[in-house]
Amino acid sequence: MNNQPALSKSLKVYQIVFLGLAWMTPMIFFTVYGVAYDAAGGQMVLAYLIAFLAIFFTAYSYSRMVKAYPIAGSAFTYTKKAIHPRLGFLVGWALLLDYIFSPIIAILTFGIFMHTEFPSIPVYVWVIVMNIILALVNIVGIKSVARISGISVVVQILFISLFCLFIIKDIATGQASSSTLFSLHPFLASDVPFTTIFSGAALICFCFLGFDAVTTMAEETIQPERTIPKAIFLIVCIAAVMYIAISYFTQIAYPGFTFTNPDNAAYTLVKLVGGNLLSSLFITVLIIATFTQGVSSVTSVTRFLYALGRESVLPQKVFSYIHPTFKTPVVNILLVTTFSFLGMFIDLNTAVTFVSFGALTAFTFVNLSVIVHFYIKLKKRSFTETILYLIFPLIGAAFIGWLLTLLNKDTLLIGVAWLTIGFLYLFVKSRLSAPFVKRDHSKVTVPEK
Repeated sequence: MNNQPALSKSLKVYQIVFLGLAWMTPMIFFTVYGVAYDAAGGQMVLAYLIAFLAIFFTAYSYSRMVKAYPIAGSAFTYTKKAIHPRLGFLVGWALLLDYIFSPIIAILTFGIFMHTEFPSIPVYVWVIVMNIILALVNIVGIKSVARISGISVVVQILFISLFCLFIIKDIATGQASSSTLFSLHPFLASDVPFTTIFSGAALICFCFLGFDAVTTMAEETIQPERTIPKAIFLIVCIAAVMYIAISYFTQIAYPGFTFTNPDNAAYTLVKLVGGNLLSSLFITVLIIATFTQGVSSVTSVTRFLYALGRESVLPQKVFSYIHPTFKTPVVNILLVTTFSFLGMFIDLNTAVTFVSFGALTAFTFVNLSVIVHFYIKLKKRSFTETILYLIFPLIGAAFIGWLLTLLNKDTLLIGVAWLTIGFLYLFVKSRLSAPFVKRDHSKVTVPEK
Protein backbone atom coordinates (compact mmCIF):
# COMPACT_ATOMS: atom_id res chain seq x y z
CA MET A 1 0.00 0.00 0.00
CA ASN A 2 1.40 3.33 -1.09
CA ASN A 3 0.53 6.27 1.16
CA GLN A 4 2.79 8.75 -0.59
CA PRO A 5 1.07 12.11 -1.23
CA ALA A 6 -0.15 12.61 -4.80
CA LEU A 7 -0.77 15.56 -7.06
CA SER A 8 -4.09 17.26 -6.45
CA LYS A 9 -6.80 17.25 -9.15
CA SER A 10 -8.26 20.77 -9.36
CA LEU A 11 -7.74 22.27 -12.82
CA LYS A 12 -10.57 22.99 -15.27
CA VAL A 13 -10.54 23.83 -19.00
CA TYR A 14 -10.22 27.60 -18.62
CA GLN A 15 -7.41 27.22 -16.08
CA ILE A 16 -5.49 24.86 -18.37
CA VAL A 17 -5.96 27.31 -21.26
CA PHE A 18 -4.64 30.18 -19.15
CA LEU A 19 -1.67 28.10 -18.00
CA GLY A 20 -0.85 27.12 -21.58
CA LEU A 21 -1.17 30.66 -22.89
CA ALA A 22 0.86 31.99 -19.96
CA TRP A 23 3.59 29.43 -20.69
CA MET A 24 3.38 30.33 -24.38
CA THR A 25 3.25 34.06 -23.56
CA PRO A 26 1.31 35.82 -26.37
CA MET A 27 3.74 38.75 -26.02
CA ILE A 28 6.46 36.41 -27.31
CA PHE A 29 5.43 37.73 -30.72
CA PHE A 30 7.13 41.00 -29.83
CA THR A 31 10.21 39.55 -28.13
CA VAL A 32 11.14 37.52 -31.24
CA TYR A 33 9.73 39.98 -33.78
CA GLY A 34 13.04 41.26 -35.16
CA VAL A 35 14.69 37.84 -35.40
CA ALA A 36 11.56 36.27 -36.91
CA TYR A 37 11.16 39.13 -39.39
CA ASP A 38 14.71 38.66 -40.64
CA ALA A 39 14.41 34.86 -40.79
CA ALA A 40 11.13 34.99 -42.78
CA GLY A 41 12.27 37.76 -45.10
CA GLY A 42 9.53 40.03 -43.78
CA GLN A 43 6.74 37.58 -44.72
CA MET A 44 5.44 37.21 -41.18
CA VAL A 45 1.84 36.29 -42.06
CA LEU A 46 2.84 33.39 -44.29
CA ALA A 47 5.46 32.21 -41.80
CA TYR A 48 2.92 32.18 -38.97
CA LEU A 49 0.34 30.40 -41.14
CA ILE A 50 2.83 27.67 -42.02
CA ALA A 51 3.91 27.32 -38.39
CA PHE A 52 0.25 27.12 -37.32
CA LEU A 53 -0.46 24.33 -39.82
CA ALA A 54 2.52 22.34 -38.58
CA ILE A 55 1.55 22.89 -34.97
CA PHE A 56 -2.16 22.15 -35.61
CA PHE A 57 -1.48 18.58 -36.76
CA THR A 58 0.88 18.07 -33.83
CA ALA A 59 -1.70 19.51 -31.42
CA TYR A 60 -4.17 16.97 -32.77
CA SER A 61 -1.69 14.18 -32.04
CA TYR A 62 -1.18 15.44 -28.49
CA SER A 63 -4.96 15.51 -27.98
CA ARG A 64 -5.18 11.83 -29.05
CA MET A 65 -2.30 10.67 -26.89
CA VAL A 66 -3.43 12.47 -23.75
CA LYS A 67 -6.74 10.61 -24.08
CA ALA A 68 -4.88 7.33 -24.34
CA TYR A 69 -2.50 8.13 -21.45
CA PRO A 70 -3.90 10.87 -19.17
CA ILE A 71 -0.82 11.03 -16.95
CA ALA A 72 2.13 13.37 -16.52
CA GLY A 73 5.08 12.85 -18.85
CA SER A 74 4.02 14.33 -22.20
CA ALA A 75 6.08 13.12 -25.21
CA PHE A 76 8.24 10.91 -22.98
CA THR A 77 5.21 8.91 -21.79
CA TYR A 78 3.54 8.73 -25.21
CA THR A 79 6.66 7.51 -27.05
CA LYS A 80 7.59 5.09 -24.28
CA LYS A 81 4.18 3.42 -24.17
CA ALA A 82 3.34 3.57 -27.86
CA ILE A 83 6.70 2.74 -29.45
CA HIS A 84 9.46 1.62 -27.04
CA PRO A 85 10.64 2.54 -23.52
CA ARG A 86 14.21 3.28 -24.56
CA LEU A 87 13.13 5.50 -27.45
CA GLY A 88 10.72 7.16 -25.04
CA PHE A 89 13.64 7.90 -22.75
CA LEU A 90 15.63 9.55 -25.55
CA VAL A 91 12.61 11.64 -26.59
CA GLY A 92 12.11 12.61 -22.96
CA TRP A 93 15.80 13.47 -22.73
CA ALA A 94 15.45 15.76 -25.77
CA LEU A 95 12.27 17.29 -24.34
CA LEU A 96 14.13 17.98 -21.13
CA LEU A 97 16.10 20.61 -23.07
CA ASP A 98 12.84 22.36 -23.92
CA TYR A 99 11.38 22.30 -20.42
CA ILE A 100 14.46 22.94 -18.29
CA PHE A 101 15.69 25.90 -20.33
CA SER A 102 12.27 27.54 -20.70
CA PRO A 103 12.35 29.06 -17.19
CA ILE A 104 15.81 30.45 -17.99
CA ILE A 105 14.42 32.19 -21.09
CA ALA A 106 11.68 33.80 -19.00
CA ILE A 107 14.10 34.78 -16.25
CA LEU A 108 16.63 36.25 -18.67
CA THR A 109 13.97 38.21 -20.56
CA PHE A 110 12.58 39.52 -17.29
CA GLY A 111 16.06 40.54 -16.15
CA ILE A 112 16.88 42.28 -19.42
CA PHE A 113 13.71 44.39 -19.46
CA MET A 114 13.89 45.21 -15.76
CA HIS A 115 17.49 46.32 -16.28
CA THR A 116 16.23 48.50 -19.15
CA GLU A 117 13.80 50.21 -16.77
CA PHE A 118 16.26 50.34 -13.85
CA PRO A 119 19.77 50.54 -15.38
CA SER A 120 21.47 50.86 -12.00
CA ILE A 121 20.41 47.31 -11.02
CA PRO A 122 22.38 44.56 -12.83
CA VAL A 123 20.59 41.79 -14.74
CA TYR A 124 21.91 39.10 -12.38
CA VAL A 125 20.10 40.72 -9.42
CA TRP A 126 16.78 40.40 -11.24
CA VAL A 127 17.65 36.79 -12.14
CA ILE A 128 18.13 35.96 -8.46
CA VAL A 129 14.95 37.77 -7.36
CA MET A 130 12.88 36.18 -10.14
CA ASN A 131 14.14 32.69 -9.29
CA ILE A 132 13.17 32.98 -5.64
CA ILE A 133 9.70 34.33 -6.41
CA LEU A 134 9.02 31.62 -9.01
CA ALA A 135 10.00 28.94 -6.51
CA LEU A 136 7.71 30.30 -3.79
CA VAL A 137 4.71 30.67 -6.10
CA ASN A 138 5.10 27.13 -7.44
CA ILE A 139 5.61 25.58 -4.00
CA VAL A 140 2.36 27.12 -2.71
CA GLY A 141 0.36 25.17 -5.26
CA ILE A 142 -1.03 24.81 -8.76
CA LYS A 143 -4.17 26.86 -8.09
CA SER A 144 -2.10 29.95 -7.30
CA VAL A 145 -0.19 29.40 -10.56
CA ALA A 146 -3.46 29.17 -12.51
CA ARG A 147 -4.81 32.40 -10.97
CA ILE A 148 -1.65 34.37 -11.73
CA SER A 149 -1.53 32.96 -15.26
CA GLY A 150 -5.13 33.99 -15.91
CA ILE A 151 -4.52 37.60 -14.95
CA SER A 152 -1.38 37.81 -17.06
CA VAL A 153 -3.01 36.33 -20.15
CA VAL A 154 -5.93 38.75 -19.95
CA VAL A 155 -3.51 41.70 -19.68
CA GLN A 156 -1.52 40.47 -22.69
CA ILE A 157 -4.60 39.96 -24.85
CA LEU A 158 -5.84 43.43 -23.95
CA PHE A 159 -2.51 44.96 -24.95
CA ILE A 160 -2.42 43.07 -28.26
CA SER A 161 -6.00 44.21 -28.96
CA LEU A 162 -5.03 47.81 -28.16
CA PHE A 163 -1.98 47.56 -30.41
CA CYS A 164 -4.13 46.35 -33.32
CA LEU A 165 -6.68 49.13 -32.68
CA PHE A 166 -3.91 51.73 -32.92
CA ILE A 167 -2.92 50.32 -36.33
CA ILE A 168 -6.54 50.25 -37.51
CA LYS A 169 -6.81 53.92 -36.45
CA ASP A 170 -3.71 54.76 -38.51
CA ILE A 171 -5.18 53.02 -41.54
CA ALA A 172 -8.56 54.72 -41.12
CA THR A 173 -7.01 58.19 -40.74
CA GLY A 174 -4.59 57.78 -43.63
CA GLN A 175 -1.45 57.72 -41.46
CA ALA A 176 -0.50 54.23 -42.65
CA SER A 177 0.78 53.07 -46.04
CA SER A 178 -2.48 51.20 -46.71
CA SER A 179 -5.89 52.83 -47.02
CA THR A 180 -7.84 49.60 -46.63
CA LEU A 181 -8.12 46.98 -43.90
CA PHE A 182 -8.43 44.16 -46.44
CA SER A 183 -5.48 43.13 -48.59
CA LEU A 184 -4.12 39.89 -50.04
CA HIS A 185 -0.57 41.23 -50.13
CA PRO A 186 0.49 39.75 -46.73
CA PHE A 187 -0.52 36.29 -48.01
CA LEU A 188 1.63 36.52 -51.15
CA ALA A 189 5.29 35.54 -51.05
CA SER A 190 6.28 38.32 -53.45
CA ASP A 191 9.97 37.87 -54.33
CA VAL A 192 10.90 36.13 -51.07
CA PRO A 193 11.91 32.45 -51.62
CA PHE A 194 9.66 29.90 -49.94
CA THR A 195 12.73 28.31 -48.34
CA THR A 196 13.26 31.59 -46.48
CA ILE A 197 9.64 31.69 -45.35
CA PHE A 198 9.81 28.08 -44.14
CA SER A 199 13.02 28.84 -42.25
CA GLY A 200 11.15 31.65 -40.55
CA ALA A 201 8.32 29.24 -39.77
CA ALA A 202 10.78 26.84 -38.12
CA LEU A 203 11.88 29.60 -35.76
CA ILE A 204 8.33 30.88 -35.27
CA CYS A 205 7.21 27.45 -34.01
CA PHE A 206 8.90 28.56 -30.81
CA CYS A 207 6.05 31.06 -30.34
CA PHE A 208 3.52 28.22 -30.14
CA LEU A 209 5.32 26.23 -27.47
CA GLY A 210 3.05 25.92 -24.48
CA PHE A 211 0.12 23.88 -25.77
CA ASP A 212 2.23 20.74 -25.26
CA ALA A 213 3.33 21.72 -21.76
CA VAL A 214 -0.21 21.46 -20.38
CA THR A 215 -0.12 17.68 -20.93
CA THR A 216 2.34 17.50 -18.02
CA MET A 217 -0.52 18.62 -15.75
CA ALA A 218 -2.85 15.76 -16.66
CA GLU A 219 -2.84 14.36 -13.13
CA GLU A 220 -3.83 17.72 -11.68
CA THR A 221 -6.72 18.16 -14.12
CA ILE A 222 -10.36 17.21 -13.64
CA GLN A 223 -11.32 14.65 -16.34
CA PRO A 224 -8.02 15.09 -18.23
CA GLU A 225 -9.16 12.86 -21.13
CA ARG A 226 -11.74 15.50 -22.06
CA THR A 227 -10.35 18.68 -20.54
CA ILE A 228 -6.80 18.73 -21.93
CA PRO A 229 -7.66 17.97 -25.60
CA LYS A 230 -10.15 20.87 -25.57
CA ALA A 231 -7.61 23.13 -23.92
CA ILE A 232 -4.89 22.20 -26.43
CA PHE A 233 -6.96 23.26 -29.45
CA LEU A 234 -8.16 26.42 -27.74
CA ILE A 235 -4.59 27.41 -26.88
CA VAL A 236 -3.27 26.83 -30.41
CA CYS A 237 -6.20 28.58 -32.12
CA ILE A 238 -6.20 31.60 -29.80
CA ALA A 239 -2.46 32.04 -30.27
CA ALA A 240 -2.71 31.69 -34.07
CA VAL A 241 -5.45 34.32 -34.29
CA MET A 242 -3.40 36.78 -32.24
CA TYR A 243 -0.10 36.20 -34.05
CA ILE A 244 -1.57 36.29 -37.54
CA ALA A 245 -3.71 39.36 -36.74
CA ILE A 246 -0.73 41.36 -35.49
CA SER A 247 1.39 40.24 -38.45
CA TYR A 248 -1.36 41.10 -40.93
CA PHE A 249 -2.04 44.60 -39.60
CA THR A 250 1.63 45.55 -39.26
CA GLN A 251 2.44 44.19 -42.71
CA ILE A 252 -0.29 46.18 -44.51
CA ALA A 253 0.14 49.35 -42.44
CA TYR A 254 3.95 49.57 -42.38
CA PRO A 255 5.33 47.48 -45.28
CA GLY A 256 8.50 49.56 -45.36
CA PHE A 257 9.25 49.21 -41.65
CA THR A 258 12.96 48.80 -40.99
CA PHE A 259 15.14 48.38 -37.92
CA THR A 260 18.84 48.16 -37.11
CA ASN A 261 18.80 45.89 -34.06
CA PRO A 262 16.56 42.77 -34.12
CA ASP A 263 16.58 42.59 -30.30
CA ASN A 264 14.66 45.85 -29.88
CA ALA A 265 12.81 45.88 -33.22
CA ALA A 266 9.47 45.33 -31.48
CA TYR A 267 10.01 48.33 -29.21
CA THR A 268 10.70 50.46 -32.30
CA LEU A 269 7.53 49.12 -33.95
CA VAL A 270 5.37 49.75 -30.89
CA LYS A 271 6.70 53.29 -30.58
CA LEU A 272 5.93 53.89 -34.28
CA VAL A 273 2.36 52.65 -33.76
CA GLY A 274 1.47 54.30 -30.44
CA GLY A 275 4.23 56.69 -29.43
CA ASN A 276 5.71 56.97 -25.93
CA LEU A 277 2.47 56.08 -24.14
CA LEU A 278 2.03 52.73 -25.87
CA SER A 279 5.77 51.93 -25.67
CA SER A 280 5.76 52.52 -21.88
CA LEU A 281 2.71 50.28 -21.53
CA PHE A 282 4.45 47.73 -23.75
CA ILE A 283 7.42 47.43 -21.38
CA THR A 284 5.11 47.02 -18.37
CA VAL A 285 3.00 44.30 -20.00
CA LEU A 286 6.09 42.51 -21.30
CA ILE A 287 7.59 42.36 -17.81
CA ILE A 288 4.33 40.91 -16.43
CA ALA A 289 4.21 38.41 -19.30
CA THR A 290 7.75 37.14 -18.82
CA PHE A 291 7.15 36.74 -15.10
CA THR A 292 4.09 34.53 -15.60
CA GLN A 293 5.82 32.62 -18.37
CA GLY A 294 8.45 31.79 -15.78
CA VAL A 295 5.80 30.66 -13.31
CA SER A 296 4.13 28.37 -15.85
CA SER A 297 7.37 26.97 -17.27
CA VAL A 298 8.63 26.03 -13.79
CA THR A 299 5.30 24.28 -13.21
CA SER A 300 5.70 22.27 -16.42
CA VAL A 301 9.31 21.21 -15.97
CA THR A 302 8.81 20.14 -12.36
CA ARG A 303 5.84 17.93 -13.36
CA PHE A 304 7.89 16.47 -16.18
CA LEU A 305 10.73 15.66 -13.78
CA TYR A 306 8.11 14.15 -11.46
CA ALA A 307 7.04 11.80 -14.26
CA LEU A 308 10.65 10.82 -15.00
CA GLY A 309 11.25 10.17 -11.30
CA ARG A 310 8.13 8.09 -10.88
CA GLU A 311 9.20 5.90 -13.81
CA SER A 312 12.68 5.54 -12.22
CA VAL A 313 14.33 7.20 -15.22
CA LEU A 314 15.71 9.65 -12.66
CA PRO A 315 16.23 8.76 -8.96
CA GLN A 316 12.73 7.97 -7.77
CA LYS A 317 12.94 9.07 -4.14
CA VAL A 318 14.12 12.52 -5.16
CA PHE A 319 12.11 13.39 -8.27
CA SER A 320 8.79 11.71 -7.44
CA TYR A 321 8.51 13.30 -3.98
CA ILE A 322 5.29 15.25 -3.35
CA HIS A 323 5.04 17.59 -0.35
CA PRO A 324 2.28 16.30 2.00
CA THR A 325 0.87 19.78 2.67
CA PHE A 326 1.29 21.70 -0.59
CA LYS A 327 0.76 18.65 -2.86
CA THR A 328 3.53 19.95 -5.14
CA PRO A 329 6.92 18.44 -6.18
CA VAL A 330 8.92 20.71 -3.88
CA VAL A 331 12.30 19.03 -4.43
CA ASN A 332 11.94 19.38 -8.20
CA ILE A 333 11.01 23.03 -7.81
CA LEU A 334 14.12 23.70 -5.73
CA LEU A 335 16.34 21.82 -8.20
CA VAL A 336 14.95 23.74 -11.18
CA THR A 337 15.38 27.00 -9.28
CA THR A 338 19.02 26.15 -8.61
CA PHE A 339 19.63 25.22 -12.25
CA SER A 340 17.97 28.43 -13.42
CA PHE A 341 20.72 30.47 -11.80
CA LEU A 342 22.57 29.63 -15.03
CA GLY A 343 20.61 32.60 -16.34
CA MET A 344 23.38 34.72 -14.85
CA PHE A 345 25.99 33.12 -17.11
CA ILE A 346 24.41 32.22 -20.48
CA ASP A 347 22.78 34.32 -23.18
CA LEU A 348 19.22 34.22 -24.48
CA ASN A 349 20.13 32.78 -27.89
CA THR A 350 21.76 29.74 -26.29
CA ALA A 351 18.68 29.02 -24.19
CA VAL A 352 16.37 29.37 -27.20
CA THR A 353 18.60 26.96 -29.14
CA PHE A 354 18.13 24.24 -26.53
CA VAL A 355 14.37 24.79 -26.38
CA SER A 356 13.82 24.70 -30.16
CA PHE A 357 15.66 21.41 -30.70
CA GLY A 358 13.99 19.69 -27.76
CA ALA A 359 10.47 20.78 -28.68
CA LEU A 360 10.61 19.92 -32.39
CA THR A 361 12.15 16.50 -31.65
CA ALA A 362 9.39 15.72 -29.16
CA PHE A 363 6.68 16.93 -31.55
CA THR A 364 7.94 14.60 -34.30
CA PHE A 365 7.74 11.53 -32.08
CA VAL A 366 4.34 12.37 -30.59
CA ASN A 367 2.97 12.32 -34.14
CA LEU A 368 4.64 8.97 -34.77
CA SER A 369 3.28 7.65 -31.47
CA VAL A 370 -0.29 8.22 -32.67
CA ILE A 371 0.37 6.09 -35.76
CA VAL A 372 1.93 3.24 -33.76
CA HIS A 373 -0.63 3.27 -30.94
CA PHE A 374 -3.88 3.70 -32.83
CA TYR A 375 -3.21 2.60 -36.41
CA ILE A 376 -0.76 -0.26 -35.86
CA LYS A 377 -1.45 -1.62 -32.36
CA LEU A 378 -5.19 -0.94 -32.01
CA LYS A 379 -5.76 -1.50 -35.77
CA LYS A 380 -8.04 1.51 -36.20
CA ARG A 381 -8.01 1.37 -39.99
CA SER A 382 -11.42 2.37 -41.32
CA PHE A 383 -11.45 5.18 -43.88
CA THR A 384 -12.06 7.86 -41.24
CA GLU A 385 -9.64 6.27 -38.77
CA THR A 386 -6.95 6.06 -41.45
CA ILE A 387 -7.23 9.81 -41.95
CA LEU A 388 -7.24 10.53 -38.21
CA TYR A 389 -4.62 8.05 -37.06
CA LEU A 390 -2.32 7.77 -40.08
CA ILE A 391 -2.64 10.69 -42.50
CA PHE A 392 -2.96 13.54 -39.96
CA PRO A 393 -0.09 12.47 -37.68
CA LEU A 394 2.05 11.57 -40.72
CA ILE A 395 1.60 15.08 -42.07
CA GLY A 396 2.45 16.47 -38.63
CA ALA A 397 5.58 14.32 -38.27
CA ALA A 398 6.82 15.16 -41.78
CA PHE A 399 6.15 18.87 -41.35
CA ILE A 400 7.79 19.17 -37.94
CA GLY A 401 10.65 16.87 -38.91
CA TRP A 402 11.39 19.04 -41.92
CA LEU A 403 11.29 22.22 -39.85
CA LEU A 404 13.72 20.54 -37.43
CA THR A 405 16.25 20.13 -40.26
CA LEU A 406 15.95 23.86 -41.04
CA LEU A 407 17.43 24.83 -37.67
CA ASN A 408 20.98 26.13 -37.92
CA LYS A 409 23.89 23.69 -37.84
CA ASP A 410 25.08 24.75 -34.39
CA THR A 411 21.64 23.99 -32.95
CA LEU A 412 21.58 20.55 -34.55
CA LEU A 413 25.11 19.76 -33.33
CA ILE A 414 24.23 20.76 -29.77
CA GLY A 415 21.07 18.67 -29.97
CA VAL A 416 22.91 15.59 -31.22
CA ALA A 417 25.53 16.03 -28.49
CA TRP A 418 22.78 16.18 -25.84
CA LEU A 419 21.13 13.03 -27.23
CA THR A 420 24.50 11.27 -27.18
CA ILE A 421 24.86 12.09 -23.48
CA GLY A 422 21.37 10.71 -22.91
CA PHE A 423 22.19 7.53 -24.80
CA LEU A 424 25.31 7.00 -22.69
CA TYR A 425 23.31 7.62 -19.50
CA LEU A 426 20.74 5.06 -20.62
CA PHE A 427 23.45 2.54 -21.50
CA VAL A 428 25.21 2.86 -18.14
CA LYS A 429 21.92 2.78 -16.21
CA SER A 430 20.72 -0.35 -18.00
CA ARG A 431 24.04 -2.05 -17.21
CA LEU A 432 24.10 -1.09 -13.54
CA SER A 433 20.46 -1.61 -12.63
CA ALA A 434 17.17 -3.18 -13.61
CA PRO A 435 15.25 -1.76 -16.58
CA PHE A 436 14.30 1.83 -15.86
CA VAL A 437 10.59 1.32 -16.56
CA LYS A 438 9.34 -0.53 -13.50
CA ARG A 439 5.67 0.22 -13.27
CA ASP A 440 2.77 0.80 -15.64
CA HIS A 441 1.01 4.08 -14.96
CA SER A 442 -1.30 3.98 -17.95
CA LYS A 443 -4.19 4.00 -15.48
CA VAL A 444 -3.49 6.26 -12.59
CA THR A 445 -6.01 7.34 -10.01
CA VAL A 446 -5.13 10.50 -8.18
CA PRO A 447 -7.01 11.29 -4.96
CA GLU A 448 -8.89 14.55 -4.70
CA LYS A 449 -7.37 17.20 -2.52
